[in-house]
Amino acid sequence: MIWLFACTPEPESPYKLQELGSVVEFSLVDQEGATVTRDTLVGKPFIGDFMFTKCPDICPMLSTRMAAVGTRYGDKLQLVSFSVDPGNDTPPVLRTYGERFGASYPQWRFLTGDTAAMRAVVVGGFKLLMEKAPATTEAPETVLHGSRFVLVDQAGTIRAYPDPDVPGEIEGYVDLLLATGG
Repeated sequence: MIWLFACTPEPESPYKLQELGSVVEFSLVDQEGATVTRDTLVGKPFIGDFMFTKCPDICPMLSTRMAAVGTRYGDKLQLVSFSVDPGNDTPPVLRTYGERFGASYPQWRFLTGDTAAMRAVVVGGFKLLMEKAPATTEAPETVLHGSRFVLVDQAGTIRAYPDPDVPGEIEGYVDLLLATGG
């Protein structure tokens, strides 16, 4: 008797890691008041998001997604939230905000600095939007900013900009990065 087995190849992953630039040099402070630089983060992959503590809409959703990612990956992945409202988001304000989402230091850092430093990192480095929108009769002053996350490998190379609104996309990219050694 001859046995024949049909092998179906595994479906190709829709996620592709790219080299999209390097994280720029920076010196910011976290929710504990500690200085954090690019070199502080290099050596372990991280996922970053862009938020501000007075945000009435998307930022709490982004922070909830970050918390879920942190729970799933534990110490395999750093979490970094970059404030786009540094005038308001001081270290104590960021600490209180992080506590709302169960942030565990040092796995999850909330970074701030002066406006020029934050703009250099967010706009100049990650190539994402960070723009004050003045108050109107319908809405208070706000900060327009990118809603995508950024995935950075252990060498400080930007590898993907996952969309937190697409189910499984963040995890797909992170799983692939970790499987390739981060």
